[in-house]
Amino acid sequence: MATDPAAAPSPETAHFIGVRHHSPACARLVARAIAALRPAYVLVEGPADMNGRLDELLLEHRLPVAVFSHYRDETRVATSWAPLCDYSPEWIALRDGRAAGAQVRFIDLPAWHPAFTERAEGAANRYADAEARYAEATARLCERFSVDSVDALWDGLFEVADDPDGLQERLDTYFDLVRGDAEADAGDRAREEYMASWVRAAVARSGGRPVLVVTGGFHRPALRALAAVGGTQWPEVPEPPEGALGGSFLVPYSFRQLDAFGGYQSGMPSPGYYQRLWESGAEAAAGELTRAVAERLRGRGIAVSTAALVAARSLAQGLALMRGHPYEARVDVLDGLAGALITDDLDRPLPWTTRGTLHAGTHPVVAEMVAACTGTAEGALHPDTPLPPLVHDVAERLARLGLDGAEGPVRLDLTEPRGLERSRVLHRLRVLGVPGFTRVSGPADSADPVFTERWEPSPKAGREAALIEAGAYGARLEEAASVLLAERAHTAGTDAGPLAGLLFDAVLCGVGPLSAELLDTLADRVGRVRELGPLGEVLATALGLWRHDRVFGVARGPVLGAVVAGAVRRALWLAEGLHGSGGGVDLGRLRALAAVRDALRYAPEAVPITREAAAEAAARIAGDPLAPQDLRGAACGLGWALGGAADPAATVRALAPDALGDWLAGLFAVAREEVGRGDGTLVDVLDDIVAAMTEDTFHAGLPALRQAFAFFPPREREAVAAHLLERRGRAGSARALLRTTADPLRLARAKALEAAVTDLLTRHGLRTPCRDEHAMGPRTSRPDEHTTGPRTPHPNEHTTGPRTAR
Repeated sequence: MATDPAAAPSPETAHFIGVRHHSPACARLVARAIAALRPAYVLVEGPADMNGRLDELLLEHRLPVAVFSHYRDETRVATSWAPLCDYSPEWIALRDGRAAGAQVRFIDLPAWHPAFTERAEGAANRYADAEARYAEATARLCERFSVDSVDALWDGLFEVADDPDGLQERLDTYFDLVRGDAEADAGDRAREEYMASWVRAAVARSGGRPVLVVTGGFHRPALRALAAVGGTQWPEVPEPPEGALGGSFLVPYSFRQLDAFGGYQSGMPSPGYYQRLWESGAEAAAGELTRAVAERLRGRGIAVSTAALVAARSLAQGLALMRGHPYEARVDVLDGLAGALITDDLDRPLPWTTRGTLHAGTHPVVAEMVAACTGTAEGALHPDTPLPPLVHDVAERLARLGLDGAEGPVRLDLTEPRGLERSRVLHRLRVLGVPGFTRVSGPADSADPVFTERWEPSPKAGREAALIEAGAYGARLEEAASVLLAERAHTAGTDAGPLAGLLFDAVLCGVGPLSAELLDTLADRVGRVRELGPLGEVLATALGLWRHDRVFGVARGPVLGAVVAGAVRRALWLAEGLHGSGGGVDLGRLRALAAVRDALRYAPEAVPITREAAAEAAARIAGDPLAPQDLRGAACGLGWALGGAADPAATVRALAPDALGDWLAGLFAVAREEVGRGDGTLVDVLDDIVAAMTEDTFHAGLPALRQAFAFFPPREREAVAAHLLERRGRAGSARALLRTTADPLRLARAKALEAAVTDLLTRHGLRTPCRDEHAMGPRTSRPDEHTTGPRTPHPNEHTTGPRTAR
């Protein structure tokens, strides 16, 4: 049977306390053990590379704070946080151990070590509870004790249990069950072997005095066995391999970041509640939580009566008795409040019965209850805490540029050197995620002819922590921004979606020589993009910067030219291999071919493909019967725009009616100007085709035709309408044809319905002759109709082309 180290110390062996991170009950147990044992060494799960900086860690910070660790090499990027708050057992072990005269040490591998790789996935919290990764045993325990979650299980067994003397035994039993016969993964095995080597060395040097070991409870069973055998030399602290960058800094933390409901992996949600539990005990914490919820709800204008609060407290106390809790636990209080304050049906379980972040659409009362449990505490570092160079670099730049104390909007003229420099500093802070300023206006893309920006001051909460964490990317602001953008490019891979934004961000940041490396990376990525539409966005952005950028200074640059060249080659290659007849019009791929057209027109020196070769490729795509119709039309337009032998009028005559609209959309997207400059032959052919359509065919094709003609601006649509009037020898306003008092599609459907009703009445002999019709004999057409030959559009029907409504 396990023995409480505070009751029966054994000076010849190490004393292991397995804890749950951020548990007030475990923190109290550690404090009692240190007071009773007066150990020679206190060994704590934490990054061993921080041992030389424990004096810095133990300054009088306002908790919570965290040890932020970072690592970067050519193949891997990892970041990790090890948060510490007032009731963290690790913090109590460090603080009380130092106060008791013990040598305190972190004994775990550095956060960058490959042992953390599988679990970290790039960014993680070191103190993520192991039972969340080995959950089978905890699931069985939850079922055995009839609770919804491991958090409710933990509270009932440990946090509100009225038996502090038996806490160690219950913890040992719990963690033995959690670990059970489960095989630890390779990372945990490496960590446990490393921590055991520290334990053996400390015992050998303790002079017969106790050694206290405080680690996550999951590791305790393995450490007891591993610490019994092996060498007794102090282990070396691993260093990052040559060429890699890694390190650790202290950063301010907050209860919001610490909360499991906000995404933290600690497994101990509601840090505000546990702070009350730590300071005041379980009974007082329950009453304080009820008051905090009531204050938040009333502050949001949600009525909460005294009677409802009395009912909630009564419910909570009843639930605690029913569940066998000596005091109201957190879930007892929350369930009581929910039962008394929420009368609506909820579409999902209450969040404290599961794990994870809050969902969108969470009931407002539930959201406020969770927020009250979270608390508002924010940590602050002691003024003597060393900070990474980036923090000092940013402070100097903001002061020099008059941005450190800005209280009102900041307006920047990008054509002035100082305005451009201030803009680049703010954009670098933006991409690094440093709060303090929000951009509300400015150039939206590479072709936007806007040369001013407006930034608004925004809340600065978390700025210091964000800057310290950004220090992992570099010592100077331009270096940090460039490295982060390069990392984003690496993460994006061949996904063209983020690449266009990355390209523009790189230009906005003006990151100097390092931008060339970033653009080289983008050029390489562009050559391997798999989707034509997103690739077109990258090409349009790069081409706009290459052509027009007189503000940011990258126009006609060779590296941007390489991005343009790679995108053009890739776009034509993807277009030739794109097959499939379904899906309608894909505006993304149409914009991509339009961007290819512009690159060949305006940047021929940057594109290693001649206009003739591109026109030949366009002809192959246009003639490919397996290619989508909109792409075939766009390819025909590309060949026409480049001066090839494309004959759109001849192609239109051969198209099936159901393919006409999609094909025209592609043509007009790429060669709209050529249509406007033409002699009207294409419009005449379209007029004849549409006029010859049956009513059913016309109504079926009308939406696609409207979409195609939407590529023409109003002035050009008016020119098409004027041509149609002239072709029919009719006088009138072309502009009037572009205006309707109702949705043209609805008008067309109404006309079709009217014709069907008329036909039905006629077949049954129920139709009454109108004033302008003869009861016997053929129907007389209206003055604006032709019963044979081309149909003249009604003034309220046509807007964009032959027999097509607006």
